[in-house]
Amino acid sequence: MPITMSHIPTADGRADALAAFPEHGGRHPGVLMYADGFGIRPVLREMARELAGHGYYVLVPNVFYRHGPAPVIELPEHIGEEDRPAVFARLMPLIEAHTAERALRDADAYLRFLTTRPEVDAGPVAVVGYCIGGLLATRTAAAHPGRVAAVAGFHAPVGADGPDSLSRLTAQVHFGHAEGDMTPEALGELDQALDAAGVDYTSEVYPGTVHGFTMSDTDAFDPAALQRHWDRLLPLLDHALTER
Repeated sequence: MPITMSHIPTADGRADALAAFPEHGGRHPGVLMYADGFGIRPVLREMARELAGHGYYVLVPNVFYRHGPAPVIELPEHIGEEDRPAVFARLMPLIEAHTAERALRDADAYLRFLTTRPEVDAGPVAVVGYCIGGLLATRTAAAHPGRVAAVAGFHAPVGADGPDSLSRLTAQVHFGHAEGDMTPEALGELDQALDAAGVDYTSEVYPGTVHGFTMSDTDAFDPAALQRHWDRLLPLLDHALTER
């Protein structure tokens, strides 16, 4: 799958981004993919390429572009437990500076860019995110109910903005939680908020997983859970974007 690099004009500058799309040309449904906190790196390129191979144009922006192009911080090839304290010491100021207001301004720019690509179909798009990217995906879908037809978040703090934020969702939803991230009580509260909002959703804990289970360059990686993630994500996108 071809991968290209672009710069997306935003209210605060230019966000670097990668795009992956089918090599046979034509127009394809658009997917905005938010990386986890570690940002754009080889594993995200491969995930974008994998998704593009199923017939999608996948845009992955560097959400920390205000601090420089990706990779914003130097990362080891494999992010193990011994590396996490030093990595997070550098990442947390960036994450904390990325306020909801900034995120929503950026989302406007990302969606505008995505939906005007000549390779992207007219019509709604999907938003997918991992870890903090899952929260950004949920915020984006809630803020753009007419433009986002599907949203998926994996090992993500999707309820962090409270139940009122979920009430604005109109997209089809899948949330795949790490076993270590959600207590049964927290999962029940999240599902109750989605039920109250009338959202078409699935929300499940992936058994035996820890936070970050989709990322093959971390100690949290779980191959079976990554496959489960694809088994949930691809039908969601197919139903929301290609069966219209």
